[in-house]
Amino acid sequence: MLRRRVGGPSGPVVSALCLGALPFGTTVDEKTSFAILDRFTEAGGDLVDTADNYAFWVPGGSGDESESTVGRWLASRRMHDKVVISTKAGARPTVPGSGLETAEGLSAPVLRKAAEDSLRRLGTDRLDLYWTHIEDRSVSLEETLGALDELVGGGKVSVLGCSNHATWRTERARAISRTNGWTAYTCVQQRYSYLQPRFDVGLPESGHVHVTAELLDYVRSEPDLTLMAYSSLLSGAYTRPDKSLPAAYDHPGTGQRLAVLREVAAELGVTANQVVLAWLLGGDSPVIPIVGVSSVAQLDEVLGAVELELPGESRARLDHAATG
Repeated sequence: MLRRRVGGPSGPVVSALCLGALPFGTTVDEKTSFAILDRFTEAGGDLVDTADNYAFWVPGGSGDESESTVGRWLASRRMHDKVVISTKAGARPTVPGSGLETAEGLSAPVLRKAAEDSLRRLGTDRLDLYWTHIEDRSVSLEETLGALDELVGGGKVSVLGCSNHATWRTERARAISRTNGWTAYTCVQQRYSYLQPRFDVGLPESGHVHVTAELLDYVRSEPDLTLMAYSSLLSGAYTRPDKSLPAAYDHPGTGQRLAVLREVAAELGVTANQVVLAWLLGGDSPVIPIVGVSSVAQLDEVLGAVELELPGESRARLDHAATG
């Protein structure tokens, strides 16, 4: 499988495709979750993304389920040293039945406890890639970043990343870490796909922050930064008639992009999902897509995109579909 280095020159080399474990243990049962993880690793995948709050919003869910399921799989397959685990803190509700309005946040005590809880659920002694899941502007960046650096210094965390942060906050955080000699964020995780939303219409998922042109420019200018993209297949909306696009995608550019996407897929004899992933994986600004699936069959379609190299002419058409 195609491989990439994550988090700068000292970061791990991982599969260029990341398996999203969000539904594992809730909407995807443990047996199916294990089968998906088995197939992913058999195909050469070794980067798995989870969080300490997946999936609290599912009826009966607490937020423990995804990490706990991945942890049981790691133990049963003895894969702790063969898989890079990416997990997050900061967005777990503190009040059962509530949402992000009661999120745990990014204070030093919260981060220390959250890391220990994630280590326990995952059954490991180190978090390979640890993210601040959402912003917490009630806490100073110095407090958050100092606590994260302590986790790295204590050997509990390897690489740091921020998710759903404004670009200026990411830059400010990195500057603060450099000034203090702390471990800096070297990964960014945002929502990103081939279709682009309007920014004057909110996304239905309140915590999602979409990639902007400014962020892409920033990542291109910072050699040690890796961009990872969640919701890269828009929950199946590219290929499933029962999945509709959110209102933020209701603009003329969407129709133009979809038309070219379907043309390219037909010409290459692949699916629209595979073209989207190949578009993200290649080009001048490659991205590591995080892809969630609910079956091995869906995973096999995703894996088919890893070695798909878009012809230059096809990529140019995709890039320019909504610029005219």
